Amino acid sequence: MSRDQLRQLRITDHEVLAHVHAGRWRPVHTQSLAVHTGPLPVLGQHWAAVFEAGRRGCLDGTSSLVAGGLEHFTEDVIRVSVPRGVLVRRATGIDVRQTRRLRAADLEPSGIPRTRPHVAGVRGALWAKSDKQATLILTMVVQQGMTLPERLGAELLTVRRDRRRLLVATVVTDLVGGVRSLGEHEFAQMCRLRRIPEPTRQVLRQGPDKKWYLDVYWEQWGVVVEIDGIQHAWATNVVADALRHNTIAIDRAIVLRLPLLGLRVAADDFFAQIIEALASRGCPMAVAS
Repeated sequence: MSRDQLRQLRITDHEVLAHVHAGRWRPVHTQSLAVHTGPLPVLGQHWAAVFEAGRRGCLDGTSSLVAGGLEHFTEDVIRVSVPRGVLVRRATGIDVRQTRRLRAADLEPSGIPRTRPHVAGVRGALWAKSDKQATLILTMVVQQGMTLPERLGAELLTVRRDRRRLLVATVVTDLVGGVRSLGEHEFAQMCRLRRIPEPTRQVLRQGPDKKWYLDVYWEQWGVVVEIDGIQHAWATNVVADALRHNTIAIDRAIVLRLPLLGLRVAADDFFAQIIEALASRGCPMAVAS
């Protein structure tokens, strides 16, 4: 609870001090107290950060996403935004920053004060430690159904200047729907840079009762690479993708999966596997690479 809340309940500062000295309560930063002695849960840590920032503060970036339900992401610091000109208090584990881009429409209407997922997603990516983390944040937000890629795109249009704006725009474009064509185009360029024979793209193959298109295929050496965009992680595609994979494997082709995220953050590692697969099938240029 904040010190202001305790005063509103007519609990005096002397009573608070008595509880603290007795070991029943403990201070958290300068503006709040834990009214228990157990571990402070994430929600408690978030509230303490907001209390520290003041009445106009709100969770932002990845902290807002975690508070809103983002799973499998660990914060290294709690990010809180306040309007420009507001007094900023410093506390361990909290990053309070002033911003001009803080509108009432950006905030969730209930619960702990925090920005909406599409706002928090874009800001979290712009503030990320690395391009890899930025890409991961945007992907996770869409994968976990917290917002739509179109809303991320609309929010990005409000960002005029940022060193990572182009990267975020590229990832959001992938998520919106240009995944397949953009990924294959980049893949072909990367093959040329590594002097790997350029594969055939969008090859039609007939299964037992269905037709499939292979993303990229080196027919001479029997190596297939399936470029997986965000849609491949959705439940409705899991079974179809598995059936396609198995059908190709039965034809004795090597099938490698390349998440589009891999092209962004680990291209060299994936291409090392592709070169190894081609070399194992006798591709001379792959052996030379």
